[in-house]
Amino acid sequence: MNRFILFQSLVNPVFARLYAAQTISLFGDALTWLGLALLAFELAGKDSAVVLSVALTLRVTAFVILSPIAGAIADRVDRKIILVVTHIARMFIVGTLPFVNAIWQIYVLVLILNVFNAFFTPTYQATIPLVTGKNEYAQAIALSAATYQLLGVLSPGLAGTVSALIGARQIFFLDATSFFIAAILIFTLPANQLRIQRNDEISSTGVISKILIDIKEGTTQLFRDRDLRYAIFLQLVAAIAGAQILVNTVGYVQGTLKLGNIEYGWVMATFGIGATVGSVIVGAIAKKWERATLAFCGAVLITLAILPANYVGLAPLMLLWAIAGMGQVLVNLPTQILIADRIPANFQGRVYGAHFAWSHLWWAVSYPLAGWLGSHASDRAFFYSSLIGFVILAGVQIFLAPKTHEHEHEYLQHKHEHEHDEHHQHKHLAGMSINEPHTHAHEHLPISHSHSHYADTHHLHSH
Repeated sequence: MNRFILFQSLVNPVFARLYAAQTISLFGDALTWLGLALLAFELAGKDSAVVLSVALTLRVTAFVILSPIAGAIADRVDRKIILVVTHIARMFIVGTLPFVNAIWQIYVLVLILNVFNAFFTPTYQATIPLVTGKNEYAQAIALSAATYQLLGVLSPGLAGTVSALIGARQIFFLDATSFFIAAILIFTLPANQLRIQRNDEISSTGVISKILIDIKEGTTQLFRDRDLRYAIFLQLVAAIAGAQILVNTVGYVQGTLKLGNIEYGWVMATFGIGATVGSVIVGAIAKKWERATLAFCGAVLITLAILPANYVGLAPLMLLWAIAGMGQVLVNLPTQILIADRIPANFQGRVYGAHFAWSHLWWAVSYPLAGWLGSHASDRAFFYSSLIGFVILAGVQIFLAPKTHEHEHEYLQHKHEHEHDEHHQHKHLAGMSINEPHTHAHEHLPISHSHSHYADTHHLHSH
């Protein structure tokens, strides 16, 4: 266990159950989207891509609008209730998908499904620091992200095998079962560890106004903190590159390189594998590196990876996409850990909600840009997107990069040789001579100070 630092957080039995529930529900999500793709093709045929693009747009829209509300509620309501209810609700929704016989029904159910996803994800993210210790939450967040990425690589193949065995529509019943099992696991968690104590209890007459205040506070705290503000704009850089990868890779592999579905699957699998490796790296070095430094390195990696992509063959493209996947996670994970680092526990729900909304808003901007470049400059779409990303990255680095860090030295006890003068007076044991230099233990109180520097590999310390 000590040799695998990423798994040390699983020693915590509460987080272990929460993590198991997340893993099961993530597999359910994979079943959902594979089943929806097959269902869209069954109902729409060659227009299935349009159906899925609308469904993805509805998904992002639900996240942007509802995540801040979800985060605000997560700071006021027992998070165990939110997590259980969202799982049960998604169980019933996906359980109705086998009976769909019209495209509009897919849109309605996908929108409702992602309403509950928008409430589940920020609440889950805010719960990880709550149930883990100060020394565990970075590894716990990294493990959750690594599992998400790894299942993103493995689940489509597993889900495809399952659908071949039991049928495309029946796969939704298995999906519903996964959400039910996850809900049971969460239900067994101790409620007192998932509840935030608030001094300002919400009244029946002030529900809306207090939630609106909480939403404003979440966004304000997200952008007030200089490291978080810097990291959230680095996520814009990563989203521009990431959207290009998700939207235009299939056209490059099958259109430009004249390859097939199998090769496209290989390329996208390497992107997921790179992201998984990136999650492991963050979990291993999270205590040694500045979060903002990791996020900057990730933004550089993913933007640099797509720069030559329009001019390479299959094998180099797979290597570049692995680097890009690693870069994507090196931006996103440190940003989530920064919230746990710098935001008080009773504010984390609303800040995670605001972050989830803003990060998805970047994707809502980046997807149309990727589509426009793919249709108007398909032979240089990755190259142009990389240039745009580097311009934004330069602006973020110039105007938003944190330069001044305030920190407090901890209470310190040590020994050193000294003489008694007006600056160094203290009592001694009876009979001890004070005329000669001597040593004994003495203590320094905490001292808070600030200094200016760039957070790089030559100046790293904990805040």
